[in-house]
Amino acid sequence: MTQADILIRDADHILTMNETRDELRGADILIRGGVIAAIGPDLARRHPQAEQVRAAGCVVTPGLVNTHHHLYQSLTRAVPGGQDALLFGWLRVLYPIWARFSPEEMRISALTGLAELALSGCTLSSDHLYLYPNGSRLEDTIHAAAELGLRFHPTRGAMSIGQSKGGLPPDDLVEREAHILNDCIRVIDAFHDPAEGSMCRVGVAPCSPFSVSRELMRDAALLARDKGVMLHTHLAENDEDVAYSLAQFGCRPGQYAEDLGWTGADVWHAHCVKLDGAEIDLFARTRTGVAHCPCSNCRLGSGIAPVRAMRDAGVPVGLGVDGSASNDSGNLVLEARQAMLLQRVLQGADKMSAREALEIATRGGADVLGRPDCGRLSPGKRADIAIWDVSGVDSAGSWDPAALLLAGPVKVRDLFVEGRRIVRDGQIATVDLPRIVETQRRLARQLAK
Repeated sequence: MTQADILIRDADHILTMNETRDELRGADILIRGGVIAAIGPDLARRHPQAEQVRAAGCVVTPGLVNTHHHLYQSLTRAVPGGQDALLFGWLRVLYPIWARFSPEEMRISALTGLAELALSGCTLSSDHLYLYPNGSRLEDTIHAAAELGLRFHPTRGAMSIGQSKGGLPPDDLVEREAHILNDCIRVIDAFHDPAEGSMCRVGVAPCSPFSVSRELMRDAALLARDKGVMLHTHLAENDEDVAYSLAQFGCRPGQYAEDLGWTGADVWHAHCVKLDGAEIDLFARTRTGVAHCPCSNCRLGSGIAPVRAMRDAGVPVGLGVDGSASNDSGNLVLEARQAMLLQRVLQGADKMSAREALEIATRGGADVLGRPDCGRLSPGKRADIAIWDVSGVDSAGSWDPAALLLAGPVKVRDLFVEGRRIVRDGQIATVDLPRIVETQRRLARQLAK
């Protein structure tokens, strides 16, 4: 059945994030067939048959883009013993809990985490799933994203070096490397859609330099390029991470990545808190992307990533909420605010504006994920649109509601993905969220026992 035209009309502000970063007032957006057909003033008169969505008193932005997440971790928020630990200690607390997950935990945690993202204005999310206990598979999360209606970039992660071989994860959570590569091929062939407007693209994502071998990193890069998919991993997250690289590989993380083929426009690395100047120049020169995760970096005491230096050098940077066990939230607009505030704390109040942080959260993330069809509002781009009601108490008195991250709502009123309304009047419209949350609570209680 053909989707009816939708007209978002009379928006107070539209922040397009287009090539010239136009900001429109009192304008409309026409959606047709999942794509933005027109944007500008007085479209209602020319399209009277379109379904009307009034946006007076609202700021309209592109949907936000989340470039790094571990959705399964939404079942292990605020776990005692891990609340005040650094990265490696935090992982040691949580690995045994995650080892008890099954496909039901994977699916429900993905639904919960994606719904939380949608309510915060996110229309496109990646996910890094690197453990598969008790029959869990990547498609447990892929089916959840399809059910909710979010655009999804799942990555087939992996761990292959357990504690008995000097790695960090317990042996019962690692996999044989031949099986990992074969399963990457399986999920890419089954679910990856490279077309413009794709709702699902699969990536290849060995977990980290301290949980897989050099051989798997190299083979994963060769496989991904043979299949035409993107590569993702964790890199230079904290001082422990850098020390491990120096001790085990005799080089810094950036050099390790370059040696194994892990630089280029088809690669993005999570965190990169401890990149030095030479590594930033390497990433800029090769167009290697970075998923900046400010809240998780604060929570785990990892430090403040040099985002200002990365952006100034030309490194593609997007935002990630990271796992909900290390955040412990999945609100992407709050992540954008935190990114702005941390660069100001580090270098001064003039080092990142609210609009630049929002740009990183929209077109910045879309570009990191290789999605120039998303993250901006202009004719021909996908109709992934967030509508923010700025008539409430959280924006009252704001002289510039378009500076959304300074004084604005942290929850969307309406959210469209591919022209389909996912959030309506502040509520998830596609799934029974209260039922999902109750199941999530039951599963968390069982894990806690």
